[in-house]
Amino acid sequence: MDEITYTLLADGSSDRRLIPILTWLLREQCPEKCFQGEVADFNKLPKKPKGLEQRIEESIKQHPCDILFIHRDAEGASYKDRVKEIRDAINNIPDKPSAAICVVPVRMLEAWLLFDETAIRKAADNPNSDVDLDLPILKSLENNKDPKDELKQRLIKSSGCTTKRCLKRFERDISEKAFKVAENIEDFSPLLKLSAFKALEDELTDELNTMGIS
Repeated sequence: MDEITYTLLADGSSDRRLIPILTWLLREQCPEKCFQGEVADFNKLPKKPKGLEQRIEESIKQHPCDILFIHRDAEGASYKDRVKEIRDAINNIPDKPSAAICVVPVRMLEAWLLFDETAIRKAADNPNSDVDLDLPILKSLENNKDPKDELKQRLIKSSGCTTKRCLKRFERDISEKAFKVAENIEDFSPLLKLSAFKALEDELTDELNTMGIS
């Protein structure tokens, strides 16, 4: 198997930011392989699936792949509860994915993007900015109550925008700029100090070993 295909069943449309993270993890595990990833898209279906079980089933039908990554932000629930929710949904469907991996950032995905100043400055189109971004310390990322807003504020601060007109235009594209943060991060290894990210890596390692391609 020279190419590994994977599908991300995301919690929301903006969570395609996980694609660079998942590709990085796969490349770290299998540097000699090629990877092709996509986000499950149900927009063209006459009837969109409802509930996690239906969404998993439809992902398998619409996006056949070697590995299905199923993403749920922890938000108010615990990490264990979210993983159990995903595993229960998989167990309740007749045609199970060949390989399914839980992706459960504590709080929400943006917590995994709040550690790389260079990537944030580039995404804000102001790479030479020297303004202090005051990023949270790494070990506190999983305790951040609103990482989405924290990332937004750091992007705005990096941009140098001060006028209302500039801020309005910048905020209009904030989702795309947040995606660029993920694209601009070259090394996600610092996140291995976080319990949820390390759990993702461990589960991926076990699954690849089971598949015989690690």
